[in-house]
Amino acid sequence: MILLEETEMSMPQRSFKAGHAIPLITLNRGHFRSPWAWRRKRRPLSPQQWSHAFSPDGRLVDGGLKVLKIVRSGGIDSRIRAEVWPFLLGVYDLMSSKRERDLERIRMRAEYEKLRRQCEFLQSEQDSDETNGEVIDISVEEKRLGSEQDNAVAASAEDVGRSSESVFIESESIYKKGSKLLDPLPTGNNSQRTDEASSDCESIVEDDSVMVKYDVSDEDSHREREDHLDGESTDEYNLIPVKSSVNVNDGHTQDGKSSDIEVKFDRIKSLKERGPKALEDFSTWQRIIRLDAVRMNAEWIPYSPSQANVSEEEALVLGCHVGLKNDEHLEPCRKHHAARLVAILETYALYDSEIGYCQGMSDLLSPFVALMDDDYEAFWCFVHFMRIARDNFRLDETGIRRQLGIVAKIIKTKDPQLYKHLQKLQAEDCFFVYRMVVVLFRRELTFEQTLCLWEVIWANQAAIRAGIGKAAWKKGKQRAPPTSDLLLYAIAASVLQKRKLIIEKYTGMDDILRECNNMAGHLDVWKLLDDAHDLVAALHNKI
Repeated sequence: MILLEETEMSMPQRSFKAGHAIPLITLNRGHFRSPWAWRRKRRPLSPQQWSHAFSPDGRLVDGGLKVLKIVRSGGIDSRIRAEVWPFLLGVYDLMSSKRERDLERIRMRAEYEKLRRQCEFLQSEQDSDETNGEVIDISVEEKRLGSEQDNAVAASAEDVGRSSESVFIESESIYKKGSKLLDPLPTGNNSQRTDEASSDCESIVEDDSVMVKYDVSDEDSHREREDHLDGESTDEYNLIPVKSSVNVNDGHTQDGKSSDIEVKFDRIKSLKERGPKALEDFSTWQRIIRLDAVRMNAEWIPYSPSQANVSEEEALVLGCHVGLKNDEHLEPCRKHHAARLVAILETYALYDSEIGYCQGMSDLLSPFVALMDDDYEAFWCFVHFMRIARDNFRLDETGIRRQLGIVAKIIKTKDPQLYKHLQKLQAEDCFFVYRMVVVLFRRELTFEQTLCLWEVIWANQAAIRAGIGKAAWKKGKQRAPPTSDLLLYAIAASVLQKRKLIIEKYTGMDDILRECNNMAGHLDVWKLLDDAHDLVAALHNKI
């Protein structure tokens, strides 16, 4: 109940003369104050808190519990997002040491480069129409490759701790023994591909690509022939350099021959396993990725000053290397961003060929590219992010329908009257929030709001992975236990916020769908999270 020092009932009965003080009316919410009212005074994880969260050997104190609580209630300071995100997404284990993370970075970079070589090879094969012209005995090449790899490992092991080769070998050893730092995503057979290249693209600083997943049946409507660039093509096995503070040498690339053999063997084996349909799918994804990449807006620019100031020359070279087209109208920074999207999304389609590319993936990748200067790190963060979101892009939509069902159940449990009205409108399947589920509110929230929402969601998921029990979250602001379905609670909360309009004015699902689309730019992300956590606290044992 709201108490007033001067009640509204008594005010009309009193007359106020000039010079008399008018009594002050104040609100006393008392203990009825929302437990999530702290959202107005949001305190994100600061650089100081982050630096003090590590022990001398580089491990997070308390298994990262304090950090997760701060992020869960206030997000992350924009200056340290690129450092914190890999921990939240599980790229680095919360209990990992600095040395383990350094080794893991080297392993991730090398694997990303290998995938990029495969992409480049596929592109060069498509360009030359000579995919079937390469005749190599795989068994012979495998033996030769294995022999040269053994020699490289033996040579590099003599200088352990001093050369980057030995560090990489050690990181591989840790990984093979069951390192929890990064588990590869189980996928189907990997397909291979490469970006269009020309002799003008002699040196690239970084390379990323945007990829959108489309049904291959749409290929005919999108099969625009891209003109080949003038001049001689570059070496089909050249690797796009990736920015890194570590110069990784895998131990068998001194003369380039061993590296070429390895790449050829992997590519040809993959092509034989997957057949011509894989190449056709990959080619379709490539074309659509390039179309979507150049359509990305510029809302990310304030969050990436270094990339915003990229030179015209660097943007042109990188765009040329990945075969970017129809980008003449873009500023250098947007060309550069689009080229990076292309490279990373192509690589992801090869890495997770079961999913490939779907429309919407470019929206999800863009924040990673904007905040991270190293392509390999943005790629692996995106891979871990997609472990959560990849079911949204299955052609059978089973993942989407499961999540829509949970949203419907939350609404039904919290507000039976609203749910009955949705049934009358034949909208009880909650299909009107389809877009929110697919791209995780990316279209409904601003760039900054999206990052805040995602960070809170990731903090919940990280707490679950770390096995942090419910007891750690039962008091005060943290009373809602972590849940892997926080996104769905937030979506249900956004619908519940509009319950009066839906019940009193809307007469069909089209009306509700229109209202959901109109939410873009009008949502308060912290109010949304406030309501979502209230729903979790009240319903997590019932859903």
